[in-house]
Formats: sequence, C-alpha cells, structure tokens
Amino acid sequence: MLDFGFWMLDRHVSGSFDIIEDAMSYRNLEIWQTSRQLVIDLHTMTLTKLPKFEMHEEGAQIRRSIKTVKSTIAEGYGRRRYKQEFIKFLTYSLSSCDETTDHLETLFETKSLTDQSLYDDAHERLQKLGKQINLFLQSVERSHVSEK
Repeated sequence: MLDFGFWMLDRHVSGSFDIIEDAMSYRNLEIWQTSRQLVIDLHTMTLTKLPKFEMHEEGAQIRRSIKTVKSTIAEGYGRRRYKQEFIKFLTYSLSSCDETTDHLETLFETKSLTDQSLYDDAHERLQKLGKQINLFLQSVERSHVSEK
C-alpha cells in the first residue's frame, strides 16, 4: 500500500493500482458531517411535519439553503489550494446557514411548524454549525497558506 497524502493506493499483483481511501476529503470535515446530518433531518422534517402548502413554499426554501451549506463546504474544500477561494466558499456556507436559520424561524413563527422540541433542536444545531463554520473560517484566514 502506498500513501500519497491525498489517496492511499493498493497495488495489485498485475502492477495496477486501486484508490482505497481518500485520506484528505471534505467528508472528513466535522462541519460537512454536521451539515450532512442537518440536510437529512431538515429534509425529512419539511416533508413530514409541515402543512402541504408549506412543503412547496418555505419547505423548499429551507431544503435548498441547508443543502447549499453542505455543498459549498465541499466546493470550497475542492478549492483549498487557493486561500481566498476557500474563504469565499466558507463564507457562502456560513451565510447559507444563517439563511436556513431564518427559514426555520419563519416556519415556527408562522405556526407552520408547531413542534416546539423539533424547532428547538434544529435551531440549536444550526447555531452550533454556524459557530463551527465561523471557527473553521477564522482558522483558514489565520493559518492557511496558498500553494498558488
């Protein structure tokens, strides 16, 4: 087995290689993992806990915004060689997290979402994710060195 930093390769008897693990992946970031779980949970919530008309209105908005949090983390990670690009996409992710919180609050304030414990849990998790993204962003701003 060979370790090239980004990938670990396994050599076959024939001499060919298979990538067996992506050692450096956005999937290893805690902020991506947290956002992934929120995508799943908020998606389910909007399809099972909201009135039918909200599934297509505010429900669709919150699904899009939380999915944007996750996908911009992944996209930014793909551009991590370029510090300013990485920062830009992490900033987009943070703003989409704020947008998701706003959509959740709107659903609760308009009484489309009536489950207090579900709201409290999702709101708390979004606040925690926002703090995590912000801390990660600050770390990149302070210590990241661009290769190019």
